[in-house]
Amino acid sequence: MPTHILLLLLLLLLLLITTVITTATPTAIIGVNYGRVANNLPTPTTTATFLTTKTTFTNLKLFDFDPTIISAFANTNVSLIINIPNSDIVGLTQLSSAQSFVDNNIKPYLPNTIIKYVAVGNEVHFSGDNNLIINTVPAMRSLHQVLQSNSLTKGIKVTTPHSLAILPPLMSPSSGRFHPEYEKTFFAPLLQFHRETKSPFMVNPYPYFGFKPTDLDFALGNKNKGILDRGTRLRYYSMFDYLLDGVYSAMKRLGYEDVEINVGETGWPAAGDANEPFATWDNAVAYNGNLVKRLREGKGTPLMRNRTFETYIFALFNENLKPSTSERNYGLFRPDFSSVYDVGVLKTGQTGGPAASTRPVPVAPSPSSSSKGQKWCVAKPDATDVVLQGNLDYVCSKGIDCKPIQDGGSCFQPNTVRGHASYAMNAYYHINGQHDSDCYFDGSGLVTYNNPSMFSFTFHLMSLQDFSNVKRSHFVQKMTKKVSWTVERCLNPIRLYRLNWYCPFGS
Repeated sequence: MPTHILLLLLLLLLLLITTVITTATPTAIIGVNYGRVANNLPTPTTTATFLTTKTTFTNLKLFDFDPTIISAFANTNVSLIINIPNSDIVGLTQLSSAQSFVDNNIKPYLPNTIIKYVAVGNEVHFSGDNNLIINTVPAMRSLHQVLQSNSLTKGIKVTTPHSLAILPPLMSPSSGRFHPEYEKTFFAPLLQFHRETKSPFMVNPYPYFGFKPTDLDFALGNKNKGILDRGTRLRYYSMFDYLLDGVYSAMKRLGYEDVEINVGETGWPAAGDANEPFATWDNAVAYNGNLVKRLREGKGTPLMRNRTFETYIFALFNENLKPSTSERNYGLFRPDFSSVYDVGVLKTGQTGGPAASTRPVPVAPSPSSSSKGQKWCVAKPDATDVVLQGNLDYVCSKGIDCKPIQDGGSCFQPNTVRGHASYAMNAYYHINGQHDSDCYFDGSGLVTYNNPSMFSFTFHLMSLQDFSNVKRSHFVQKMTKKVSWTVERCLNPIRLYRLNWYCPFGS
């Protein structure tokens, strides 16, 4: 063969190889959350061995900076996200405190342990604590400055995870925006920090919270007719995509659409209590299996084509000290390392989709916990209306969402100071972590293990189309279908609070 023809063929081959490489689908990073609210979990060392030998996980998110866990993952090639609790945020604004944290909790473990991110706090906006909110970005800047001065910023980035409560009710992805009162004071400075430091904006989307029962397949990512965003004319077939694009639209409104988005938590429970009919093994397999498959395809979302999202599934293990059945059953694995189901993360299992052999027995609460496993904060019987009104005013001034107990709200009845105060006090108690001290209220609060739901009331649900055209205050006037609700929903504020933010509408 003539030399010039051979050279031409080699050139064409090289061009073909280059094209394939440059157009290859980017690989999504899929990690897992290592929650440890349990008394029967394996040791960190055996957990590290299991992850590295039996699963494909090479990224792990912690909810603390426990030295035994950080040490256990030395020389494993597993990258960690360590988490600084909300209680330490204000102190970290001081460079000396940030330096002390780095000296004591990061540098001793490098380079043997890979620390990829330091998460400053967790869902600080969701906490409703304005002192935490205004100090979060200064604390992140302080920590970044110390990491930079120690030449550690190439390998370690600083971020903070957010619940989807950062968005008002999401009528469509293109309408997404941050709460107006925090747009310029919190989110703009935070996103500016992420842009400057090339760190990700981390969110925790949970389609499990707040989907309409008739839209179950949409929430799970199963085959469905989709929901149309009338603003962009884009149709969504996955609530996960719907929520992420809502976040992207909020970022774009502030001019930060270039900032990377990571998913710190997402998942679906495999079992639930009687009042949680969608917390099932089948739904958990479907949601997490569809999620893993979609992430690995690397197609992105309708508004973020071909973008990949570093995503951490919640959770690694079932946790038997969590309060409700659903919270105890988010795990992909049981404490004995047996698989609840496989969504393609086992090295010996399938790589692209869900698979499982047997349905799980729901995790029961630990004998050391209460029989119900749930606690509420309510007003003491002898507390006066004057005192309770003071509690109500205080809680609502701290950023807690009190719209449900306002006129027209879903928890407005009974229209009494005691009823409204109990709702607000309980919301404050749960959002701050259910510490008994958060239910003190100068002696007017009482922690109870008995469900305070004493009565029920009825209201009507309107169609999605009606809802999109009216204000919430007109909710009761748009009645098409009777549904009986109990006060238990009004006294489960975390669920109610999260539900307020997920309102997918369309056709």
